[in-house]
Amino acid sequence: MGTALSASTLAALEGCSSGPRNYTLQTPETKALLAEIAETIIPETSTPGAKAAKVDEFMLVMVGDCYDEKAQKVFTDGLDKINDESKKRFSKGFVDITPEQRTELLTAIDKERVDYNKRKDKKEGDPVHYFQYLKELTLLGYFTSEPGATKALRYVKVPGKYEGCVPYKKGDKAWA
Repeated sequence: MGTALSASTLAALEGCSSGPRNYTLQTPETKALLAEIAETIIPETSTPGAKAAKVDEFMLVMVGDCYDEKAQKVFTDGLDKINDESKKRFSKGFVDITPEQRTELLTAIDKERVDYNKRKDKKEGDPVHYFQYLKELTLLGYFTSEPGATKALRYVKVPGKYEGCVPYKKGDKAWA
């Protein structure tokens, strides 16, 4: 799970405090948008998808309670950019386009994120690409949820002895 947490996520979490919470993201429209983005990243297959794991709720809590104001702005501006790009390409908001169109759009945005991270002129302290937060929070929320840990990963409720070297067969799930 440590690989799912990048420096950008850890830096954003520095905002965790017991102070007043930011609930500006707590709208039905934002929840629906986050649910569809997360489900596009981790769709339901033979295992539950991100919606079943309620990743949208996890993201809202993490961003609202733990991210500093700068990271929250990057995140919320990114949600607006996704909707704007969807309207530009498909004449509809993200939640109203087909699953194939959602995948196409998020794949293009992810490529933009990769290109952004590879820029030579990027300096320390430059903002993180908004899609970095979305992907990382989706993965973290999913694989730490009950459906993600017990259905998508191999899970042993009461583990036995520690076995450091277990044979791997192609197609085996990772351990929770």
